Amino acid sequence: MILTETISVSSDVLPVDAFKAHLQMGTGFADSDLQDEVLEIYLRAAIAAVEARSGRVLLRKQYVWSLTRWRDAARQVLPVRPVVGVTELRMINGSGEGNAADVDSYRFVPDDICPAVEATGMLLPPVPVGGSVDLMFEAGFGAEWAEVPADLAQAVLIVAANAYENRTGTSEAMPIAALSLIEPYRALRVSRGV
Repeated sequence: MILTETISVSSDVLPVDAFKAHLQMGTGFADSDLQDEVLEIYLRAAIAAVEARSGRVLLRKQYVWSLTRWRDAARQVLPVRPVVGVTELRMINGSGEGNAADVDSYRFVPDDICPAVEATGMLLPPVPVGGSVDLMFEAGFGAEWAEVPADLAQAVLIVAANAYENRTGTSEAMPIAALSLIEPYRALRVSRGV
């Protein structure tokens, strides 16, 4: 199983100004945007850390999830949440050639804990022998930072600030304050069927 982000979040969506305010950086200077590239790097790393810890995608992105077999022949739970929708199932044969699966053979089941793709009949389209299936979907709370839940947004700022202020790597990996904000969003993977 390989999860690949195909369309990333653009720089203009990242909360660089909110991060500057969180760090209490000075404003109004001619070179006040000098650190923007560095701050963006810390924000992206913090977003990735919070997403990995919570199992939730904060800002809307597109993914391809490659599988060599279905975990359940009738229902496949998706690896992240919240999922907006599934755009395509592409069946890849042993030679690497792909064909889109019939859209009437499956449906997307939105769910906050276990979003899934389910068969409309008895079984999901069969994975070709020696091949795989690419499941394309879109996930995330929204396209804008304002759509991210406030507690997860705050966790990102805490993690990014901790990393930025402790660049030597001598502090805790993820501050306890951030962990407590993330905890309500975590779901046990054992119960999700991924």
